[in-house]
Amino acid sequence: MITKPDKNVTRKRRHARVRKNLFGTQERPRLNVYRSNKHIYVQLIDDINGKTVASASTKDNELKVEATGNVEAAKQVGELIAKRAQDKGYKSIVFDRGGYLYHGRVKALADAAREAGLEF
Repeated sequence: MITKPDKNVTRKRRHARVRKNLFGTQERPRLNVYRSNKHIYVQLIDDINGKTVASASTKDNELKVEATGNVEAAKQVGELIAKRAQDKGYKSIVFDRGGYLYHGRVKALADAAREAGLEF
């Protein structure tokens, strides 16, 4: 009997395909998204130096969200990462959806970051 690989294995394969074409620089860092069932995490990464420039998640004390695993929480995280990126002087970024499909929480996060002033 042939079994299907689990969802995370297929997501990591998809992410590897996407990542070979994405690269964050000092001027234009990569916005990486990780989504779990309960939380969503984002990082701005400078791949040249291997440094995380800024990060945000639903676990941040700055955010006051009741439910953390929904679209509304993802929007707030998108606004927060945009604010933190602009505070550090970044306006333009490269979006890395992390192998997740571009809909739901990932799309809400990206749209909120764009509305808050990030360009990608």
